[in-house]
Amino acid sequence: MMISQFFVLSQRGDNIVFRDYRAEVPKGSTETFFRKVKFWKEDGNAEAPPIFNVDGVNYFHVKVVGLYFVATTRVNVSPSLVLELLQRIARVIKDYLGVLNEDSFRKNFVLVYELLDEVIDFGYVQTTSTEVLKSYVFNEPIVVAPTRLQPIDPAAIFTQGAKRMPGTAVTKSVVANDPGGRRREEIFVDIIEKISVTFSSSGYILTSEIDGTIQMKSYLSGNPEIRLALNEDLNIGRGGRSVYDYRSSSGSGVILDDCNFHESVRLDSFDSDRTLSLVPPDGEFPVMNYRMTQEFKPPFHVNTLIEEAGRLKAEVIIKIRAEFPSDIVANTIIVQMPLPNYTSRASFELEPGAAGQRTDFKESSKMLEWGLKKIVGGAEHTLRAKLTFSQEFHGNITKEAGPVSMTFTIPMYNVSKLQVKYLQIAKKSSSYNPYRWVRYVTQANSYVARI
Repeated sequence: MMISQFFVLSQRGDNIVFRDYRAEVPKGSTETFFRKVKFWKEDGNAEAPPIFNVDGVNYFHVKVVGLYFVATTRVNVSPSLVLELLQRIARVIKDYLGVLNEDSFRKNFVLVYELLDEVIDFGYVQTTSTEVLKSYVFNEPIVVAPTRLQPIDPAAIFTQGAKRMPGTAVTKSVVANDPGGRRREEIFVDIIEKISVTFSSSGYILTSEIDGTIQMKSYLSGNPEIRLALNEDLNIGRGGRSVYDYRSSSGSGVILDDCNFHESVRLDSFDSDRTLSLVPPDGEFPVMNYRMTQEFKPPFHVNTLIEEAGRLKAEVIIKIRAEFPSDIVANTIIVQMPLPNYTSRASFELEPGAAGQRTDFKESSKMLEWGLKKIVGGAEHTLRAKLTFSQEFHGNITKEAGPVSMTFTIPMYNVSKLQVKYLQIAKKSSSYNPYRWVRYVTQANSYVARI
């Protein structure tokens, strides 16, 4: 795989980092990319796809905490490989800087350029391993405090009850020592699940899927061996033998369709007691990725009704019911619904006493948007929207509106019921500080309700 340029842009289009490896692409590529992304209107889509071509140059980009990570090339390369590279570069830089934002980039540009020169040489990828790079990168990071306006890292939203993980869990550099030169020996484990659910117009589940990962971030010196125990009733493969041929999955319990493991994981005892052994590399890495399509109870139930209310009017009613326990709280919920393209105005009515909610009608894209700061488990919320049309509608209005989509984050909750039972460090040391619990988070990947 060969790339020509790599650069990072802010949300305003400011050039934060730029490296031209092969001098094959015009210097104005950053302006071309940002202008194309900012004003993308092709194929009826409001957002630019992660890959597009302009004047013979292929542009690949991912958006991480509000920053655009971009690679360009003139040759035909694997798109998934380049997108994965961009994600890994972002992860390596975050491992070194601790905080990933515009301020940390600008204060550590020498370190960032040193990292880029080791990761990519003349357009060819050398390594994206934080562990390997520590032997070649010698600049110390300038620690930057995370800003309140910075987009929230999903692994950082853990404020359930009295337990709260220290902020250093997701904002500490793997190479910087604490004040006084002492290194804190810590290891953190997250289970992050992204769910995709499609509801029919009558509220029944049509499709459901979970894409999950067990994420680990290690600050342990001495490379000790770690043992991670999962559910004993965990089965892999939906019928007969598992895809890894570990054992039959005919019983009940947590059933995963398939999974893959980090290269450092050893599966010697996985068949007998569902434990993983590994020597964790420095930094953040996925211990295990998994996929599950077994039936599960979705965290939210969404019901939508749209009906005529006059010659040029209609009314939309959206109801959301939280199906998780009352001690769990969902954050940053956004509900969106495309409206007919002849909608000229929308007025909203929230339930009495509604707090922490906002509504908006985006006229340019004809999009209804409803935002809720949080939803407590078991709660139900309703939005009524009165629509005014610029012309008479013909036929079935439900075919010209919707579907309703929803995004959210639920800390300390996972749908699959996959759990880390315990974490053991083989080498005993009084300085090691593993936390006694694991952080869980559920996010919406594609949460859609048809009308």
